[in-house]
Amino acid sequence: MLENKQSVLIVDDEPTNLRILNQVLNDTYKLTFAKSGQEAIRLIEKERPDLILLDVMMPEMTGYEVCEYLKKHPKFKVIPIIFVTALNDSDDEAKGLTLGAVDYISKPISPAVVKARVKTHLSLVDAEELRRTRLQVIQRLGRASEYKDNETGMHVMRMSHYSRVVALAHGFSQAEAENLFNAAPMHDIGKIGIPDSIMLKPGKLTDEEFSIMKQHPEIGAEILGESDSDLIALAKLVSLTHHEKWDGSGYPNQLKGEEIPIEGRIVALADVFDALTSVRPYKDAWSVEKAMEFIHSQKEKHFDPELVDCFEQQLPKIMEIKERWKD
Repeated sequence: MLENKQSVLIVDDEPTNLRILNQVLNDTYKLTFAKSGQEAIRLIEKERPDLILLDVMMPEMTGYEVCEYLKKHPKFKVIPIIFVTALNDSDDEAKGLTLGAVDYISKPISPAVVKARVKTHLSLVDAEELRRTRLQVIQRLGRASEYKDNETGMHVMRMSHYSRVVALAHGFSQAEAENLFNAAPMHDIGKIGIPDSIMLKPGKLTDEEFSIMKQHPEIGAEILGESDSDLIALAKLVSLTHHEKWDGSGYPNQLKGEEIPIEGRIVALADVFDALTSVRPYKDAWSVEKAMEFIHSQKEKHFDPELVDCFEQQLPKIMEIKERWKD
């Protein structure tokens, strides 16, 4: 049905060019048309298209100017723009790509080329939308776990930022560190499965209650399950391993040293530091100095000693995050 078609805005001041592109794409996409840059912007502000085919040489407002305007607008900058133009100089193409266009098609057009390029870039739009949707699901599940805990949403935000900082200092790529940042909020998702009588108890847990509490990493892994999403798989790994300890005394699987995935080791350190330096119903916030003394005392016991060194080296950045996202 028409409602399920992806939308393409075609912008060209020549009616003949609009008719040709309509014939090429009408069967596959929902098309709208504009004969000027100003009209294109009005249409985009009214209904955001999935992709724009944009002529360069138009009176009053050129395609370059339209592109530049849209790329400065937070709501519209992610819309892929393909220039369709009679200009075929390499400098013209370079200018268009520098302004943020994703592709460049020369006139007279080849229907096969137009179809292929539009299909390719809309496939990338679909992939990015799927990534954003998965990320939003993870973030919302992370928020759900907060309702079962005395911790705050700011704790999750801070420890996620700490995790990214330490990951980068340890040698993660930007993409790897970003994935950990997005997965870290899921570390305690398993607490959803722990009874309120234990989760909300203000005093110290009994041995029996603590044994139930210790089930939350495995519950979290079960909630996240098997997935072809790298991000969800990483969230599952973090959930399952962030309570393991360097000396093998952690839970649930008593992993030791480098048997513990590096992501779980990083999140463990970030989580404990923030818990120590934050107010809880059962304790006052520790000073950063006292927290770091404790963390140092746990080198080669609870924490990976190399990560403790990374964390300490990055303490100025950690303190900036702590202040920015304070409760």
